[in-house]
Amino acid sequence: MQRAEQVIISTAVTGSVNVPSQSEHLPLSADQVVQSALEAVEAGSAIIHLHARHPDGRPAWEAELYEQIVPRILEQTDAVINITTGGSSAMTMDQRLAGALRFAPELASLNMGSMNFVYSGIADKVMEWKHDWEEQYVRNTYSHPFINSFDRIEHTLRELGEGLGTRFEFECYDIGHLYTLAYFVERGLVKPPFLIQGVFGILGGIGAHHENLTHMVAIADKLFGDDYYFSAFAAGRGQMQFGTHSAWLGGHVRVGLEDSLWIGKGELATSNAQQVRKIRAVVEDLGRPIATPADARRMLALKGSDEVTLQKAGSTTT
Repeated sequence: MQRAEQVIISTAVTGSVNVPSQSEHLPLSADQVVQSALEAVEAGSAIIHLHARHPDGRPAWEAELYEQIVPRILEQTDAVINITTGGSSAMTMDQRLAGALRFAPELASLNMGSMNFVYSGIADKVMEWKHDWEEQYVRNTYSHPFINSFDRIEHTLRELGEGLGTRFEFECYDIGHLYTLAYFVERGLVKPPFLIQGVFGILGGIGAHHENLTHMVAIADKLFGDDYYFSAFAAGRGQMQFGTHSAWLGGHVRVGLEDSLWIGKGELATSNAQQVRKIRAVVEDLGRPIATPADARRMLALKGSDEVTLQKAGSTTT
């Protein structure tokens, strides 16, 4: 992998896994997501990874909801916007792509394989539900796989990548996902430099053991040489340890309330910015400076925020 001097901090602000009953600090409304993103950028995050939610916390796909979020962040920061194409396993592919197709962001997440993506265990820990939709939503993941077939991956690469100039955060939840990525690199649909996001600790994917992180980097090096940058996170309690390990190996880091609701053992994080500040201190203690959004754009060969489509359809300007 390419070992950049500066470390890119990505912040996954809200996601679609954790539910409101788990934490009062999880951003839900557009106003909350925007404010949380701005605070994370101020704390040192170069990339903001976005999902949308309805006011009651239900994962949302509608472009209209992203329209309440993306322009407001870009009007007030120079952060790189990374819009999900994962959404949730309950969404159709068209729904999952709606936000990214609307804005043609500099970066979008792309899951590199179908898998069991199970977080039904949340239901065993919540004592009181705030909303009727939550329990069934998380329990359904026990019986509904997350489909990311090759045709869907290719469709996303062509529509967003070739068509709109978006580059990707390739989310790899297992070693086999690296080989899937290698297939699309060989076909010329993925060009370097690209960002691999190693994801650990999801039930159904690779476990949150540090040997697995080291192994993933070793296989990625064998497949891609210096053509890629690496970042890693672990869901839940391993978040900070895996960020530290990734930075120590020469990679980048991702934090955020999408991935973990915690800041320490038994202590809920009060904001995304709190997690950013913690991992930033760790990275700087390792002697590695924090990347600015401009640094991230240069490293990842991004097109620039001026090419993100902020106006609504039918407008004559972008």
